[in-house]
Amino acid sequence: MTYQQSGLFIVLGLLFVMLVWGRIRYDLVAFAALTIAVLSGLVDAEAAFAGFGHPATVIVAMVLVVSRGLANSGAVELIARFVVRGGAALSTHISLISVIGAALSALMNNVAALALLMPVDMEAANRAKRSPSLTLMPLSFATILGGMVTLIGTPPNIVVATYRGEALGEAFTMFDFAAVGIVVAVVGVVFVSLVGWRLLPAERRRHNTRQELQDLTGYVAEARVTEDAVVAGNVLDQLYPLAEEYDVAVLGLIRAGRRMSGFARGRVVRTGDFVVIQGGVESMDKFIGAAGLEYASAQKSAGVLADNQILVEVVVPDGARIQGRSAMSLRLAARHNSMLLGVSRQGRQFRERIRKLKIRAGDILLLSGSEDELSDVAGWLGCLPLAERGLVVIQRKKAWLAIGLFAVAIAAATTGMVYLPVALAAAALIYVIAGLVPLSQLYESIEWPVIVLLGSLIPIGIALESSGAAELIAKTIIEWTDGLPIVFILVIIMVVTMTLSDMLNNVATALIAAPIAVELAVRLDVSPDPFLMAVAVAASCAFLTPIGHKNNTIILGPGGYRFGDYWRMGLPLEVLVVAVGVPMILWVWPL
Repeated sequence: MTYQQSGLFIVLGLLFVMLVWGRIRYDLVAFAALTIAVLSGLVDAEAAFAGFGHPATVIVAMVLVVSRGLANSGAVELIARFVVRGGAALSTHISLISVIGAALSALMNNVAALALLMPVDMEAANRAKRSPSLTLMPLSFATILGGMVTLIGTPPNIVVATYRGEALGEAFTMFDFAAVGIVVAVVGVVFVSLVGWRLLPAERRRHNTRQELQDLTGYVAEARVTEDAVVAGNVLDQLYPLAEEYDVAVLGLIRAGRRMSGFARGRVVRTGDFVVIQGGVESMDKFIGAAGLEYASAQKSAGVLADNQILVEVVVPDGARIQGRSAMSLRLAARHNSMLLGVSRQGRQFRERIRKLKIRAGDILLLSGSEDELSDVAGWLGCLPLAERGLVVIQRKKAWLAIGLFAVAIAAATTGMVYLPVALAAAALIYVIAGLVPLSQLYESIEWPVIVLLGSLIPIGIALESSGAAELIAKTIIEWTDGLPIVFILVIIMVVTMTLSDMLNNVATALIAAPIAVELAVRLDVSPDPFLMAVAVAASCAFLTPIGHKNNTIILGPGGYRFGDYWRMGLPLEVLVVAVGVPMILWVWPL
């Protein structure tokens, strides 16, 4: 084993450990791995940043922009509203919304597809008076399955396709994944619709996280302003630093029995006014004493807001601005006139010290603010809304323009008239010019952590192949499986890749597994295509944990799921994917 091979194995081992540990964001871990590899001479310094201009990186970025344009156009609005209106039985609803989710994911980024349909699904659950946990996991899994159908549906397909172009001289095209992907997706959607949701724990079905989060009973109170109060004769703003110190939210002001509009921050407070506050019982008691106020009465949650204020529930996706930070550190109240009133994490409601609580991916946040500003605040935080207002169509008249441009770009790329990254870049540019993607949303549309991950790991993957490390791994696998039929080796590749994808980012899994798959095929003297397809399918199918795929993380809080809930539906689904996927791969892409 050479110095470069052993060094790359050490770097990859540390990379896997750090990604599984999950305490440091995956893009920082990947960039650190690249830096160490370059400084150690494992990766050529001149090729260190070639991954950031790699076609796979460009395609992923452009797909994200185009997905934002399709979402902004309201192209799926009519379908979404049809799903909500239909008073269908549970299995029928799951089937319908899962099919729509899978179909959308084949044509746009599957995270964007889930973000579009999740508020629809939760509204349907609310109207049917059932727990959203019954439908959100099937929807998430369906969007993941649908992404396997086309090249642009999921980043692992893009990684595998572009790697094939580098290794074999010709990349997989847009619909090369379709024959296998459609069959696997259909079988998977049928499973989650008819059987999968029944495997969830019974206790999850009794909870509605949104309703529980909105119940502020016992956490809202009125405090009367006395002559000795520190705020008497001063503007209400002066209470905010003290409120932050005691982790209490100042919701508003009541004067002569009338609730003052908005947060009333600039209003002068008079003796006899009532300040409406929200927080833990102990925190509110200490704050009232420190501010010189006098406890008046508790309020019911239904009456805490002024006319122009609303409550909004948002979910924190992986990579959001607020992830790993607190509302206090972001100065949410001072800078954005918005209050964090509650946090739900895996079904557990947080009411005490919530403004100092470090937020995690998958949490649901209950925000209060003005109706005009709160949607911008949610976007600034990087969160996704859970209510139908998240589906407001801002460019409804341009829906067909968005669909037509996208169709032209895909057709031009599929027929070979235009290079796919260029076709998608042209579509994204026209979306911006047409106003479908405002300049303010252009860079926000791109998941920069994924771009950094790709750009950092592509050079390491290239070094893994050029150094002979991938060949060494392939040789070891063949020695361990000596005497087994090739089909069993293909199954092993799928199972190992699936397992890694459940623990690591699926893009990282595909980048590492693709070179090994090609080396295996070369040493076995068979076509590399079935092995690459096996990697693409397996890397996309992360169903056992909430950390393997971003969609699974997003539904963690809204569904009130626990970490261990995913394998109940995910394990039989992964077994089913292997059982159906391997024969289809060998039929469409023979050895």
